[in-house]
Amino acid sequence: MSAPLLKLFQATVMQAWNAIVITDADLSAGCRVQIANPAFSAMTGYSLDELRGRSLKVLQGPDTDPAVIDDLRTCLKEARFFEGTATNYRKDGSSYIVRWNISPVRDDSGVLTNFVSVQEDISDYVRAERANRLLARALDATSDLVMLTDEKARIIFANTAFANATGYAVEEIRGKTPALFKSGTHDEAFYAALRRSLASGQDFRATFINRRRDGSLYHAEQSISPICDDKGRITHYISVSKDISRRVEMEQALWHAATKDKLTGLHNRHYGEKILGDAYMNARTRGGPLTLIICDIDHFKQINDHFGHPTGDRILTEVAGILRQAVRSRDAVIRWGGEEFVVVLDNCTRVDAIELAERIRARVNAFQDAEVATLTLSLGLATLTLDETIDQLIARADAALYEAKRGGRNRLSVSGNERKASPDPS
Repeated sequence: MSAPLLKLFQATVMQAWNAIVITDADLSAGCRVQIANPAFSAMTGYSLDELRGRSLKVLQGPDTDPAVIDDLRTCLKEARFFEGTATNYRKDGSSYIVRWNISPVRDDSGVLTNFVSVQEDISDYVRAERANRLLARALDATSDLVMLTDEKARIIFANTAFANATGYAVEEIRGKTPALFKSGTHDEAFYAALRRSLASGQDFRATFINRRRDGSLYHAEQSISPICDDKGRITHYISVSKDISRRVEMEQALWHAATKDKLTGLHNRHYGEKILGDAYMNARTRGGPLTLIICDIDHFKQINDHFGHPTGDRILTEVAGILRQAVRSRDAVIRWGGEEFVVVLDNCTRVDAIELAERIRARVNAFQDAEVATLTLSLGLATLTLDETIDQLIARADAALYEAKRGGRNRLSVSGNERKASPDPS
């Protein structure tokens, strides 16, 4: 080797960022150090003078893996390349984790003369990896549903709780997007708000209705957050949620019990009064028409007395179904009490209300029950007037109902100057 090349080689070794150490090949003496660069001295705490002529066994300690050392010895004996990771100890006794490789060096005649080792302190990397593994185990152990996606919203991690809640194995959803769980119950405005929030770097919190693998739905109280790099660029998104399906079911059951009539499934009177109050305020503030229909099953006491209360309950349920099907989707049908029902027609003209009430009467009259046969309904209708209270509106509709009863039943009576009555009393 020429002098300039040798000088270059020496400069390369001594200035290398990686720790480099060269030993002799005398295995019986433990392969004594001949050259160690400054990076090696900085890593171990030993100067070259302290290391020269000594075996690198001085770096081993109680946590050094014996299996790695045995593999090292075998490679050295067979003059083979070695690569491994182990715990070593500095001069001050502190430990570090080193990843290193050793290559045999031969002279021109092929005789083994030295070993050269390139080493790297990977303690920080290993600690970070251990912290990441611990974090992954912690995320997997939590009962919350955790999902992590890349910047393209492709799923890269989901914990066990998420898999259990959705019915998907983690392997099934990795690489997919959360669109897989869309239930179709949220409108575009919901997802537009989500996208705006995340694009601005803000969290998005909402109750999601998601779809499981088996097609069933579940409610999730969900928070989605963007994760940014050091330059503020979004690199990932994390979603943390709780399955609140049971809580929602309980709330819905309580709401149903508080607002629905147990027999017919219609709004009960307590909730119906609230609906009527809201409709009244809406009519007063917006100026739209509000019409009330009160209807009553004719001769219902005779049905109960002759056929029994179970039959009477069935008739109430059947009439309730006819009412629901006859009105508009936005209209409220209320079981007001006994065999009496109320229909709240918000933003419905008087003419349209009369037509709808006649349709209700005709459909009930056309219905043939297998046991009772023909049923009839009497109806009273009143439209809210200027400065009228709710109680006054109800009283006028109720008076119109009794006028229909007195007029022969199976008819509609309209409160006020405009009246209409069906011609076929029974």
